[in-house]
Amino acid sequence: MPREFSRLDRIGDQIQKELSLLIMREVKDPRVGMVTINAVRVSRDLGYADIYVSLLSTEELTEESGEVQDSLKVLRNASGFLRGQLGRAMKLRVIPQLRFHFDTLQGQSRHIDSLIDQAMGKKPAVRQDDDNDQES
Repeated sequence: MPREFSRLDRIGDQIQKELSLLIMREVKDPRVGMVTINAVRVSRDLGYADIYVSLLSTEELTEESGEVQDSLKVLRNASGFLRGQLGRAMKLRVIPQLRFHFDTLQGQSRHIDSLIDQAMGKKPAVRQDDDNDQES
């Protein structure tokens, strides 16, 4: 019977937890802002870890926004420091190189929510007509 979680999944989860704490406590640059690590995907040889982050903001963010670019630049510049701190916190022979990416999933989910709201806005009118027919 296969394992429920592979070793790479467990390592990715641990990297996500440790990096969240490290960014919150150790990275002092104000350009980082409120960063959330949404996912970590580790390569099979543990050479790379792709880290998908999102930012808390009042406006709609895209990968081209200045705020996102600044945050990613700071995180990429701090990746060596963060990797060293991960090495101290985790008991792994090899610590993957960290590659930060902006996670567009949040924007996509908002778009899908708006599409669902539009679709639901039309359907209740049809249902109300059906309810009125049944009452008569």
